[in-house]
Amino acid sequence: EMPAKKVSKKKTDEVQYYGPPGVKEGDRIFAVAHIFASFNNTFITVTDMSGRECIVKVTGGMKVKVDRDESSPYAAMNAAKDVAERCKELGINALHIKIRAVGGPMSKSPGPGCQAALRALA
Repeated sequence: EMPAKKVSKKKTDEVQYYGPPGVKEGDRIFAVAHIFASFNNTFITVTDMSGRECIVKVTGGMKVKVDRDESSPYAAMNAAKDVAERCKELGINALHIKIRAVGGPMSKSPGPGCQAALRALA
Protein backbone atom coordinates (compact mmCIF):
# COMPACT_ATOMS: atom_id res chain seq x y z
CA GLU A 1 0.00 0.00 0.00
CA MET A 2 1.10 3.55 -0.74
CA PRO A 3 1.15 6.07 2.11
CA ALA A 4 -1.64 8.64 2.15
CA LYS A 5 -0.83 11.79 0.22
CA LYS A 6 -0.23 14.85 2.37
CA VAL A 7 -2.61 17.65 1.53
CA SER A 8 -0.97 21.06 1.90
CA LYS A 9 -3.28 23.76 3.17
CA LYS A 10 -2.88 27.09 1.42
CA LYS A 11 -1.84 29.85 3.81
CA THR A 12 -4.03 32.92 3.91
CA ASP A 13 -2.22 36.15 3.10
CA GLU A 14 -1.73 37.78 6.48
CA VAL A 15 -0.06 41.16 6.55
CA GLN A 16 2.67 41.04 9.19
CA TYR A 17 2.73 44.17 11.38
CA TYR A 18 6.14 45.02 12.82
CA GLY A 19 5.64 48.36 14.52
CA PRO A 20 5.29 49.11 18.22
CA PRO A 21 2.14 47.81 19.94
CA GLY A 22 -0.84 50.05 20.66
CA VAL A 23 -0.35 52.47 17.78
CA LYS A 24 -3.41 54.33 16.57
CA GLU A 25 -4.10 55.16 12.93
CA GLY A 26 -2.34 58.39 11.95
CA ASP A 27 0.26 58.24 14.73
CA ARG A 28 3.83 59.18 13.91
CA ILE A 29 6.22 56.28 14.34
CA PHE A 30 9.79 57.53 14.60
CA ALA A 31 13.09 55.88 13.78
CA VAL A 32 16.62 57.21 13.36
CA ALA A 33 18.34 57.29 9.94
CA HIS A 34 22.12 57.28 10.26
CA ILE A 35 23.81 58.52 7.08
CA PHE A 36 27.53 57.81 7.04
CA ALA A 37 29.05 59.45 3.97
CA SER A 38 32.73 58.89 3.31
CA PHE A 39 34.51 59.54 0.02
CA ASN A 40 34.47 55.81 -0.74
CA ASN A 41 30.91 54.82 0.11
CA THR A 42 27.62 55.98 1.64
CA PHE A 43 25.90 53.90 4.32
CA ILE A 44 22.27 54.52 5.26
CA THR A 45 21.17 52.63 8.35
CA VAL A 46 17.78 52.97 10.05
CA THR A 47 17.55 51.98 13.71
CA ASP A 48 14.92 52.27 16.40
CA MET A 49 15.01 55.36 18.62
CA SER A 50 17.60 53.86 20.98
CA GLY A 51 19.94 53.21 18.05
CA ARG A 52 20.40 49.63 19.18
CA GLU A 53 18.02 47.68 16.94
CA CYS A 54 18.88 47.86 13.23
CA ILE A 55 15.80 48.00 11.00
CA VAL A 56 17.29 48.38 7.52
CA LYS A 57 20.75 49.04 6.12
CA VAL A 58 21.60 49.86 2.50
CA THR A 59 24.90 51.10 1.10
CA GLY A 60 25.84 52.85 -2.12
CA GLY A 61 27.94 49.80 -3.02
CA MET A 62 24.80 47.62 -2.99
CA LYS A 63 23.26 49.80 -5.71
CA VAL A 64 26.07 50.12 -8.27
CA LYS A 65 28.46 47.63 -9.85
CA VAL A 66 31.53 49.85 -10.35
CA ASP A 67 33.69 50.41 -7.24
CA ARG A 68 34.38 54.06 -7.96
CA ASP A 69 30.64 54.88 -8.08
CA GLU A 70 29.91 53.61 -4.53
CA SER A 71 30.14 57.10 -3.02
CA SER A 72 28.33 58.84 -5.89
CA PRO A 73 25.14 60.86 -5.30
CA TYR A 74 23.30 58.53 -7.70
CA ALA A 75 24.13 55.43 -5.63
CA ALA A 76 23.22 57.25 -2.40
CA MET A 77 19.90 58.36 -3.88
CA ASN A 78 18.99 54.80 -4.91
CA ALA A 79 20.03 53.48 -1.50
CA ALA A 80 17.84 56.09 0.20
CA LYS A 81 14.88 55.13 -2.00
CA ASP A 82 15.27 51.49 -0.89
CA VAL A 83 15.46 52.56 2.74
CA ALA A 84 12.34 54.72 2.45
CA GLU A 85 10.44 51.88 0.77
CA ARG A 86 11.35 49.43 3.54
CA CYS A 87 10.44 51.95 6.26
CA LYS A 88 6.99 52.43 4.71
CA GLU A 89 6.51 48.64 4.63
CA LEU A 90 7.28 48.48 8.34
CA GLY A 91 4.98 51.39 9.21
CA ILE A 92 7.70 53.92 10.03
CA ASN A 93 6.48 57.32 8.87
CA ALA A 94 8.89 59.74 10.56
CA LEU A 95 12.69 59.81 10.67
CA HIS A 96 15.29 61.63 12.72
CA ILE A 97 18.36 61.97 10.52
CA LYS A 98 21.93 61.85 11.80
CA ILE A 99 24.74 62.61 9.36
CA ARG A 100 28.34 61.70 9.98
CA ALA A 101 31.61 61.94 8.08
CA VAL A 102 34.73 59.86 8.63
CA GLY A 103 36.08 62.20 11.29
CA GLY A 104 39.12 61.69 13.51
CA PRO A 105 42.32 62.62 11.66
CA MET A 106 40.45 62.08 8.35
CA SER A 107 37.93 64.30 6.56
CA LYS A 108 35.43 66.12 8.77
CA SER A 109 33.11 66.91 5.87
CA PRO A 110 30.64 64.30 4.66
CA GLY A 111 31.12 62.71 1.23
CA PRO A 112 29.32 63.44 -2.05
CA GLY A 113 26.47 61.01 -1.36
CA CYS A 114 25.26 62.80 1.75
CA GLN A 115 23.17 65.55 0.15
CA ALA A 116 21.55 63.17 -2.32
CA ALA A 117 20.65 60.65 0.39
CA LEU A 118 19.18 63.40 2.55
CA ARG A 119 17.09 64.82 -0.31
CA ALA A 120 15.82 61.36 -1.27
CA LEU A 121 14.77 60.57 2.32
CA ALA A 122 12.99 63.91 2.65
